[in-house]
Amino acid sequence: MLALRLARGTHPLVLLRRLMVVAASGGVGFLLLCTLTYALSHPTDSGTSGLRLLWCLIPLAATVHFAVAVARTDPSTRPRPGLSAVGLGPARLTALAAVSTAVSGALGSALALLVFLHLRGDLHLRGELTRLPFDGAAAELLAAGRPLPLAAALTLLAVVPLLASVAAALALRPRRVPPPPDAPSAAPTELPWGVALMAVGLAVETYTGRGGARSPLPIPGEIDGNPAGVLVGWTLTALGLALAGPGIAHFSGRILQWLRPGATRLLAGRILMEESSRIGRPLGVVCAVTSAAIAAEALYGGRAEQPFGLLTILGAALVVTCTTATLLVSALDARQTRATTTDSLRRLGVPATVLRKATVLRAAALLAVFAALTWGVTALTAVPFAT
Repeated sequence: MLALRLARGTHPLVLLRRLMVVAASGGVGFLLLCTLTYALSHPTDSGTSGLRLLWCLIPLAATVHFAVAVARTDPSTRPRPGLSAVGLGPARLTALAAVSTAVSGALGSALALLVFLHLRGDLHLRGELTRLPFDGAAAELLAAGRPLPLAAALTLLAVVPLLASVAAALALRPRRVPPPPDAPSAAPTELPWGVALMAVGLAVETYTGRGGARSPLPIPGEIDGNPAGVLVGWTLTALGLALAGPGIAHFSGRILQWLRPGATRLLAGRILMEESSRIGRPLGVVCAVTSAAIAAEALYGGRAEQPFGLLTILGAALVVTCTTATLLVSALDARQTRATTTDSLRRLGVPATVLRKATVLRAAALLAVFAALTWGVTALTAVPFAT
């Protein structure tokens, strides 16, 4: 009830983020239900059913990542003076964030189930089965003539709220020894591990992608090639980019301060180094998704018969939307966090043009470094499939 009362007085932009989490959860839930109905329609084709379920893990991970970012930037779950006196300490606020995330995910799953049942024609009206929407175009895809196992459907729909709430609770859990507010920033230490994961992922893709005349990375509906190995390799590469993202952003800030920086470059570099841990990881994920999209277009774009179906397009749209929204939410959170510093600089007499130039320099440095990284990862990903 407290989460619902806080939602009533929330800023419209915050409500929009929560509604986006609801929509993303609904999209993933619909994909999972479609995977279930495919397994019902093809009981002997367990390989393709497993492949479809494997492909659902990518939009699922993107949705959970976005839900955690929304929970992290939710103003109602941030510690404020006086809340501990009414029983809302850091632990209670973390629990509140987890419950709010679970409610958003459950609402999205419920909407996905309603849409799914409506498209199957399972909803009844006045005791009679309603006519199939779209003249029954989705009947074969959703196995409209077969009974739906309710327990299996509810289990699949519970995956997104459960994982999102657990991830939000782990990300927002109170630390035992918080760092002092005036502690100097040391560079992120995850960069070597991220580079190692990227190297392992590219090696796995290279090893499993050499499939001769077979399709290098079949999407749901095809059974050629070695999709599991290539998907594992891409996942490791994406995790490596996400892990190395803060270190790369920190390195971009150091580049701005190289060779006798002026006041503007020094300010831009210092702020970028300070915000590297907040915006670096979403940038790394966007880099991974962009490189995968470019590589997929290079591999499949020239084919006469496009293998991209409606469900594949839905999953790709979910991944792109969630990763981009996560980056925007993290950037907005970084801007709100440095608002105090910006006000202090303005009171000290720093011109507004200097602050704007510093913002442009930070964006240009991040764009240059991560665009080059995306191009490199894309080229290395496409090498084994071009031979």
